[in-house]
Amino acid sequence: MDGVPEPHTGWTFVTNHARVLAAIADNHTARIRDIAAHCRLTERAVQKIISDLEQAGYLSHTREGRTNTYRIDPSKVLRHPAEAGLTVASLLSLLVQDEAVRSTSSPGGTRPHATA
Repeated sequence: MDGVPEPHTGWTFVTNHARVLAAIADNHTARIRDIAAHCRLTERAVQKIISDLEQAGYLSHTREGRTNTYRIDPSKVLRHPAEAGLTVASLLSLLVQDEAVRSTSSPGGTRPHATA
């Protein structure tokens, strides 16, 4: 089937929900097709994730012609008890920073080490 991303095996640090939210934060009018390609997910998976995020109040959208414009609630608190008190804004600040570093890093992928 053409256009379906390669499956990923193994675990990752970032959930698909966080990836979709970060892609929308980067472009509030992104098409589901573009979000899916960016996140390496199927369009159907992105539709389900957007529905989940909207039902939980993290995301809303308005229809403008044939385009959806998404709005993220940055003050919404993350769901897991281990992240109690952390907001969507704090999560996105980490993911956006990572995306910025990725886009400016060398093709070899070397990046500065994090400090504690």
